[in-house]
Amino acid sequence: MSLQSTLPTGKPKTWKARYTILSLIWLAWLLSFLDRMVMSVSLPFIGRDLGLDTTQQGLIISAFFIGYASFQIPGGFLADKFGARKIMAIGIAWWSVFTSITGMVFTLPLMLAVRFLFGIGEGCFPAASWKMISTYFPSKERGRATAIQSTVNTLGPALAVVVAAGIIGAFGWHMVFIVLGLPGLFIAAGIYFFTRDNPKDHPSITKEDLAELAADGTAADITSAPVPFKEVLKMPVLWQMAAIWFLFDITFWGFSTWLPSYLITVREFSLAKTGVMAAIPFLFGAGGTLLGGYFSDKFKPQRKMLYVLTAIIAAGFLYMTFTVASADMAVVYQCISALFMFFAMAMFWGILMDTIPNKIMGRASGIVNFGGQMAGVVSAPIMGWLIHTSGGSYNSAFIFMIIALIASALVTLTVNNAHSNKTAESQA
Repeated sequence: MSLQSTLPTGKPKTWKARYTILSLIWLAWLLSFLDRMVMSVSLPFIGRDLGLDTTQQGLIISAFFIGYASFQIPGGFLADKFGARKIMAIGIAWWSVFTSITGMVFTLPLMLAVRFLFGIGEGCFPAASWKMISTYFPSKERGRATAIQSTVNTLGPALAVVVAAGIIGAFGWHMVFIVLGLPGLFIAAGIYFFTRDNPKDHPSITKEDLAELAADGTAADITSAPVPFKEVLKMPVLWQMAAIWFLFDITFWGFSTWLPSYLITVREFSLAKTGVMAAIPFLFGAGGTLLGGYFSDKFKPQRKMLYVLTAIIAAGFLYMTFTVASADMAVVYQCISALFMFFAMAMFWGILMDTIPNKIMGRASGIVNFGGQMAGVVSAPIMGWLIHTSGGSYNSAFIFMIIALIASALVTLTVNNAHSNKTAESQA
């Protein structure tokens, strides 16, 4: 499914406005995942060079997530107050600098500090990007728009494995980070010069686009009076979304961070084979994300049950992944699990983007994503500890991920289907 296939027919100028902005956001998100996910491939080599066990390697992942999680809510505040455009551009430039610095580090304490600062830069970006999407896209298209943006959750790790394996094989792990820090400076400039915080200020916006946003209530959200933060915190659905995302991300970050190491150490794949096999499940995940975005917009009343069903199916195939004897079949089951897991993810973001009003999207999505990134803080070291204490077995780590994914489905059952953007706005 291509970006063009999702566009409304007969409106070529629409591409020049909202979808140009979505393309820039997509590139920034892709780079953010590349810059963070190459660490998962580099970890065994960093561990060997610095003499680190799996628990200490997990701390490197956690250092990023502590910085990343700590700036989710401040990043949302800043986006609501100063505009998403500036915050996105500054955040991208910041994390790009620290990506390159990562490749120049030779001690664990310094590595932890650099990855924490790197995480702060990336932490500013998500809430601002979701605010920008909710600003330019009417409700009927937000499921697909966020699904397109969310394909980076799968394509990023897939591409990161291929890129990191190739560069590490030729030049070592240091060069991976040094090289990947450079493109972000150009993307930051593109975001700054080619986006606007208010659609009416965008040079390529059409009267039809503005009328569509006005009819949807988005334009009114942008110009309405600010909502006190304490009122935002009173929204029950906000905390339900944060809990679901926390539990889902335990599985996602475990799946993404430890998959290459699992294939190398347990399934005994070579580095070259790992570069290919670890990427394939994420490509299936990209397909699941786009399908989920389509179904999210088409079957809004069924979103909750679709999330529950696909999350449980994903958990089942994740169990089969580590219990099957054949290494190749393990990859097959990983692919099927990824397809359903990321379908569920698209359902989740469709619900959130259609529930939270634009005027509080920065703060609200920052809170939700804070929950998800706290999962990254705890998931990597807990899984590293489980692997270490079980003598290198990944079985308990997989069970940990499966329980979290099923728990996210159970929490989703508590979400009120009657919630809508207007309902949430009245609560705020």
